[in-house]
Amino acid sequence: MTRAQLEHAIRAACDVAGDTELLIFGSQAILGQYQEAPASLRASIEVDVQPLNKPGQVDAIDAALGELSQFHQTFGFYVHGVSIESALLPAGWETRTIVVSDSVGTRGHIGRCLEAHDLAASKLAAYREKDRDFVRTLLAEELVDHRVLLERIGQLDIEEDHREKLERWVTSTMRDLT
Repeated sequence: MTRAQLEHAIRAACDVAGDTELLIFGSQAILGQYQEAPASLRASIEVDVQPLNKPGQVDAIDAALGELSQFHQTFGFYVHGVSIESALLPAGWETRTIVVSDSVGTRGHIGRCLEAHDLAASKLAAYREKDRDFVRTLLAEELVDHRVLLERIGQLDIEEDHREKLERWVTSTMRDLT
């Protein structure tokens, strides 16, 4: 995915939802902070969004722009309307979002992308192999600082044993990368 495709997704999803702002919280949120993120971080063809002011419109977005839709077939990527509540996020994430908005690419609509450390903590909380690979790349490319990531893991509302596992993973991964 490219930044231009993300902007297209913002335009289209806002139009479908009848909203002016979206929360973007899947892997492609990385394009908010890093427009030229490494290709491996931009490999997904899915953008996870929730309208900020009309969260009930996630199903409408999914129906119009989701997987296997005409939009997907036409543009080669799709927009997944999903509740932000499906993601585990560090406390305070709302104050750290990265705004993507301009008069051309988004036509003034606003995409609020998760900040990279919040995104990484959320991905690690899911602890799927693809998510760990994503975070490993963020660390290897120095797009996130492991100390800040450990702080954000500490802000997740998760069981202590899971938190400790995530902290050990970050520490071990950093050891392997240096």
